[in-house]
Amino acid sequence: MSHGARVIRTGVSSGGPAAPPAAAAASSSSSSAGADAELMDGAYFRSCAGMLKVAQMISLLVGFISVNNSPWTDYSAYSYFQIVTMCDLVMILFFYIIHIFRIYRKLTCVSWPLAEFLHYLIGTILLLIASIVAASKSYNLTGLVAGATFGFLATILCVLSIWSSYKVSCITQSTSKYHA
Repeated sequence: MSHGARVIRTGVSSGGPAAPPAAAAASSSSSSAGADAELMDGAYFRSCAGMLKVAQMISLLVGFISVNNSPWTDYSAYSYFQIVTMCDLVMILFFYIIHIFRIYRKLTCVSWPLAEFLHYLIGTILLLIASIVAASKSYNLTGLVAGATFGFLATILCVLSIWSSYKVSCITQSTSKYHA
């Protein structure tokens, strides 16, 4: 037997619940042309994943502005915090636009779930490190503490987004030729 771990994208991250197979097959010819003709996915605005992305972008922007408008105690720590928050904000906005305008349907050469998963994984780790460094160097200055707090809030929202969008399952695969 071989054991392996798989990352499986759940239905929460796809912009809403999937249609049942029978209903999807019956209406595939009439609704597929109408669904592709729509410019934006209105259901993604109201989905859990869409609202999480908006909350992440707002908390990252507030954290960036708080740190930017405060007197700094350590230049390298806060410049690192600003770079991480802005890069994470731009990438979340990029994936938000990808989902809103359904670009993932047109560019099938990219594994969008894998790209988004890797972004969230790496971005969350970097954001956690930046928030810890920013909090340790804040010296009770309110703007710097607020920036670090919003950095931690964005980290929690990113972890929540990973948790709700993906599940890791350990599966057992048999190596025998005959299945009993």
